[in-house]
Amino acid sequence: MEIQSLSVCVPTPRCVNDCAFCVSKMNESPYTNQIEKNKRFRDLYRKDYIKRLQFARDNGCNTIILTGDGEPLQNLRFLDDFSEWNEKLTSPFQWIEIQTSGVFVDDEMLRHLRNTVGVNTISLSLSDVFDSDSNHEMNGIPEKLRFDIDELCDEIKRYDFNLRLSLNMTDVYNGKTVEEIFQRSKELGANQITFRILYTSGLNTKEDKWIEVYSCNSEKTTLIKEYIKEHGRELEVLPFGATRYSVDEMSVVVDSDCMATEVKNTIRYMVLRPDCKLYSRWDDKGSLVF
Repeated sequence: MEIQSLSVCVPTPRCVNDCAFCVSKMNESPYTNQIEKNKRFRDLYRKDYIKRLQFARDNGCNTIILTGDGEPLQNLRFLDDFSEWNEKLTSPFQWIEIQTSGVFVDDEMLRHLRNTVGVNTISLSLSDVFDSDSNHEMNGIPEKLRFDIDELCDEIKRYDFNLRLSLNMTDVYNGKTVEEIFQRSKELGANQITFRILYTSGLNTKEDKWIEVYSCNSEKTTLIKEYIKEHGRELEVLPFGATRYSVDEMSVVVDSDCMATEVKNTIRYMVLRPDCKLYSRWDDKGSLVF
């Protein structure tokens, strides 16, 4: 079994952000939080959790992505628990990433992520890489948690994390040249860029309607892909089918299937849910592995 990465769904209360396009808001989570809430059987579920982590490692998975239906940094206690459980594995995960909107990321948090949790890559999810205020509005970030994108990226790089800019492809980029997008990413110190094509559920939700109106148009997406091919060096084809390129010393991928909805011969990722079970899809409980 070929597994590219393991997404650890960090249990969170209601997300502090209110992203206009958030897929997770489209449905109530059907997964019971056994790992935190089932106090009577805490030790049993802890063992189940470690068993699933070990299963992923045994099947060739090298990468952990700490993410979730909400902002993973809302639950620092769980991140500390994860770090402890990872160390109990026969061969602990060394490649540990965290996906964040940037809230709660300050000097103290960065130090903790680096020294205690073992994170080495921070994937910063941005809806407007050019304008902090615009980004905050689309990501629904509360006023007291807002930040300056330039200052935040400077701090991330000061701690020598790998910085991935995960760009949610909104209509902001329709008015920018491809060169401007890459230049801005370079200025922020990005090591990697992922262009995330916004995903709709097909259920005609409020979020679906927002995406239909405010997502980046297909013409700009095509121009980005052409620019990457023309100016980049092809590195390798990833297991889920996308090709990774090096452009101006940055690793670049265009992700048009962020929910892994296409059927492939390989498993793009597994998801470890708070019910302590593994799934092969974010949005389908029927994708249970074990």
